[in-house]
Amino acid sequence: MRISTKMTEEVVRRPRGRPRGFAPEEVLQRVRDVFIEKGFAGASLDELSEAAGLNRPSLYAAFGDKEQLYIHTLRHYGQHGVAGIDAIFGGKGPIDKRLGQVFKGAIDIYTAPPYPRGCMIVGTAAVEAPTRPKIAAAASELLQATEDAFERAFARAVAEGELAAEPLPSARARMAGAALDTLAIRARLGTKPTELRAYAASLIPVICR
Repeated sequence: MRISTKMTEEVVRRPRGRPRGFAPEEVLQRVRDVFIEKGFAGASLDELSEAAGLNRPSLYAAFGDKEQLYIHTLRHYGQHGVAGIDAIFGGKGPIDKRLGQVFKGAIDIYTAPPYPRGCMIVGTAAVEAPTRPKIAAAASELLQATEDAFERAFARAVAEGELAAEPLPSARARMAGAALDTLAIRARLGTKPTELRAYAASLIPVICR
């Protein structure tokens, strides 16, 4: 399942009246921090407008209502995450070392100052999913895209003779995705980066056996 790439095109075709120099990706990065810290429900429109550097009418014109803004932000966050996974696995080195790089990169993001962020999907979208089906659908799409990226990497490793055919690449991908989710939860709860890296290192031999 592919992540939607229509967000930027939709934003570019937004109604007239947007401020000059408006950069959609930069806005989404700024409001992302508010959503991660406060959650969807806890983030006020005033806080989001201030972070975006836009007044409410401009924010609405660019991204729609608060839920639509959140979904745009979530997809932008997920697209960058999947691109990062693909880039690491597209590099050189043993599959277990590259998986370690993926986990290390995720831990660095999850524990970045000024507070432990965890993952936007696990930490905020999962909270809203029971009552907001559109958020649930977007988050599920991103989780699937992440697993797909892992599966592509493990399938190549099997084809190149680096990994055994069993467990299947899809099963390894689910284990790797579950490991990311667990690391995100532990990071959000304040587990130290050194402990998270040790935890991740203990999982790699199981996934890449």
